[in-house]
Amino acid sequence: MIKVLLLFLLLIAGIVIGPIFAGHQGYVLIQTESWNIETSITALTIMLLVLVAALFIVEWILRRIFRTGARTRGWFLGRKSKRARKQTSQALLKLAEGDYQQVERLLSKHAEHAEQPVVNYLLAAEAAQQRGDDARASQYLDNAASLAEDSPIPVEITRVRLQLARNEDHAARHGIDKLLEIAPRHPEVLRLAEQAYIRTSAWSSLLDIIYPMEKAGVGDEAHRAALEERAWIGLMDQAMAEQGSDGLKRWWQNQSRKTRHQPMLQVAMAEHLIQCDDHETAQKIILDGVKRQYDERLVMLMPRLKTATPEEVEKVLRQQIKTHGDRPLLWSTLGQMLMKHGEWKEASLAFRAALKQRPDAFDYAWLADTLDRLKMPEEAATMRRDGLLLSLKKEADI
Repeated sequence: MIKVLLLFLLLIAGIVIGPIFAGHQGYVLIQTESWNIETSITALTIMLLVLVAALFIVEWILRRIFRTGARTRGWFLGRKSKRARKQTSQALLKLAEGDYQQVERLLSKHAEHAEQPVVNYLLAAEAAQQRGDDARASQYLDNAASLAEDSPIPVEITRVRLQLARNEDHAARHGIDKLLEIAPRHPEVLRLAEQAYIRTSAWSSLLDIIYPMEKAGVGDEAHRAALEERAWIGLMDQAMAEQGSDGLKRWWQNQSRKTRHQPMLQVAMAEHLIQCDDHETAQKIILDGVKRQYDERLVMLMPRLKTATPEEVEKVLRQQIKTHGDRPLLWSTLGQMLMKHGEWKEASLAFRAALKQRPDAFDYAWLADTLDRLKMPEEAATMRRDGLLLSLKKEADI
């Protein structure tokens, strides 16, 4: 641009100076309807130069004025940004102290000038929630949402967290459902989903997030297993509450074979059926489960059964003893089953086999009862004494 200007000036100078040296300045006539302008080429050129120079001067003055305004505006904005950074730092210290009123004030005062205004508004919302000011918390969330239209996940996570804190469980579940559509494996979304689904008894939805929780590394394996068990038991509770034993059995039959073969679920299902006084179906589930895979939790349910065919349970127990060896739980359970229909001699032998492997206060008591039935009071008294001493020793150790 400067080079073009210099060439233009040289050209004008040549036009002006050339005629002067040649003694011929030329003649210019500008004529209109009402007036005429007569001048030489030299004079016209000088006037044009003066006009151009005047325009440059005006431009320079205007540039200086606007540049000064921009600098002033930038100074004010920089001052507010600096103040916002300072207040944000102070707010974080107050947050560590638990002074939520000061945290809210410092974060919200110049939030629009902070480096990350959305973060300021979200922290201010949580501070207001801690103070119990739901209206201000909602206002800060709305401010954050208006600034984070392209990335709504942090805002919606905070909204759900505050809803759970206010026990607005169904509203939180609605928010979680939308968040899972956007970020199905976001760790914090999954943690909040766990809370929302448990509080609203959304057991099917809780089961659906177990696998994403595993992939996202949310909780350890034991936690996820306990969560899955809780969800299945919740579904059983719902089926039993709505339609009783018949509805519970229909629900069980509608599950996949893989699901019905899980020992944990077989135990829970048998317990629910026993509560419904459906001992026959409970016995079938327990025996099928034990035959397929030995599980002590299923064995421990056998004495609670009240069926017309206890001999089936005894038969399975004897088969398990042959298959898995002399396990004290199997012998003790067999003894309890034999006691139910008066086979005192066989029951005493079973309890002796259990006690031979490990002392147990309950087995001592049951053995004493069978010995009383067998007219052996002295040995029965000895068994009761041994059981009492064992109980006292355990209490002393505790």
